[in-house]
Amino acid sequence: MPPTSPSSSAQAARKALADRLQDLRKDAGLTGRELSVRCGWHPAKTTRLQAAKATPTDADIRAWCAACGADDQADDLIAASRAADSMYVEWRRLKRTGLRTLQESYSALYEQTRTFRFYTSDVIPGVLQTADYVRAIMSRSASASRTPDDMERAVAAKMDRTRVIHEGNHRFAFLVEESVLRYRLRDTETMSGQLHHLLAVLPLPRVSLGVIPFTAERDMWPVESFRVYDDRRVQIELVSASVNVTAPGEIAEYVQTFRTLQHLAVYGDPARRLITEALGSLQ
Repeated sequence: MPPTSPSSSAQAARKALADRLQDLRKDAGLTGRELSVRCGWHPAKTTRLQAAKATPTDADIRAWCAACGADDQADDLIAASRAADSMYVEWRRLKRTGLRTLQESYSALYEQTRTFRFYTSDVIPGVLQTADYVRAIMSRSASASRTPDDMERAVAAKMDRTRVIHEGNHRFAFLVEESVLRYRLRDTETMSGQLHHLLAVLPLPRVSLGVIPFTAERDMWPVESFRVYDDRRVQIELVSASVNVTAPGEIAEYVQTFRTLQHLAVYGDPARRLITEALGSLQ
């Protein structure tokens, strides 16, 4: 089965937290109004927190646990709340300080990760992108969000991150839909340079690059693009946000999805032929 919608993952985590708070109240034998009185806030706030329509602060969680005689659970609930909050990060908040800062924010994660799994159904995976391809993507992003004009520094930061393919103890498994090779991002020259770069990457010993052909007999349709880092985190980029999945069960779903998609892909010379055919279509 494909993984659940990434935009719903964060909300599901918030709902799970709200359910745990509600269970504490019920276990303590308190009504919503009684708990509100003990916490010193309006009953409407309790209702919103239990319905996951409001995000509790650390102080809210400690007050709730104290009211229920469950102070020993406060730290765990606060950790769960912070994890849920970090799952869904709005792009406009990250972009506010500029594209370069956004790119540099990934550096530590890339240095620490040993095994990368990238599946893309929309663009060439980031660490395989050429500088011109990166500019084409970022120019649209910067225009849409009116980001500070730091394009070249952002491109340089992202290109610097591609060093992980050649340095350190890293392994990469890339899967791309054939359509990704055919999408014409910007002009013919940009796409030609990008596709030639993929051909150059194919022989690298630490890189596995699979292409899922249009003709593949599928038992799984294309899903949202995602990246798995060492089975510890999954990251999905949406139009408006980045979703970080850290729950082991959900990570396992994405890993299984990746494995299923791997069986649909071709590698080596067949993958090279598909890339070469995409190059030929640019003429």
